[in-house]
Amino acid sequence: MTIIRSIIFNVLFYLNLIVQMIIFTPYYFLSPRKRAWAIPKNWARSNLWLQKVFAGTDMEIEGLENIPDGPYICAPKHQSFWDAYAFLPYIADPVYILKRELMWIPLFGWYIQKMKMVPIDRGKRSAAMKTAVKGAHFAVSGGRQLMIYPEGTRTSPGAPPAYKYGVAHIYGELGVPVLPIAHNAGLYWPRRRFLRHPGIIRCRILPPIQPGMDNDAFLKKLQEVTEAACDELLVEAATSANPPPMPPTAVRRLKELGVEI
Repeated sequence: MTIIRSIIFNVLFYLNLIVQMIIFTPYYFLSPRKRAWAIPKNWARSNLWLQKVFAGTDMEIEGLENIPDGPYICAPKHQSFWDAYAFLPYIADPVYILKRELMWIPLFGWYIQKMKMVPIDRGKRSAAMKTAVKGAHFAVSGGRQLMIYPEGTRTSPGAPPAYKYGVAHIYGELGVPVLPIAHNAGLYWPRRRFLRHPGIIRCRILPPIQPGMDNDAFLKKLQEVTEAACDELLVEAATSANPPPMPPTAVRRLKELGVEI
């Protein structure tokens, strides 16, 4: 049943993207940028609804009161494609730092360009960091929120953390709060797999880390608070009445935490 529901959801997910991009294109490109955000945010909400109805995967989010006003760095855990859009409805005017190849996709790339995202060439690390910092300064000067995935790539639930120094460098440059976000979406929407497991994705928005810390101390704190919350959410899922399948990384981490499944 999970396979059938996953196939249905995946088909509807991509149809939803294509149909909404086509139908709302005139409104999107003729509207001011901030007003045009209604289209991507509606797309994100509709995806969450499709996932709940057709894949049986709901979500619960706590800590919305921790979201600050004005510019800040949003630093979610990155476990699946789910966390690329799930937070859109809750962030006023986000800016993503993304690989430049996404800009080359017809129509989708135009949508990204409209929102003034920051494309970088990951093959040129030094130049990419300079571009990211420049784009980040421009974003926060306009009161926007910068989306950064501290590990840079999707990681499996329970995998050892590998936070990149880039987020600490940008934190030191910008002087704005950082909002850590922990979740366990990778258990229900595994990376590089089409299966969508039923259950409840739990997400925890943690208190902001204020500016002014030493970069190294900041990075250590960001990793500690995020990973501690992710461990708690992993244990909650594993010990629930209907736990999702646990990848090997999650099984190993649960054993390290003293949890038998």
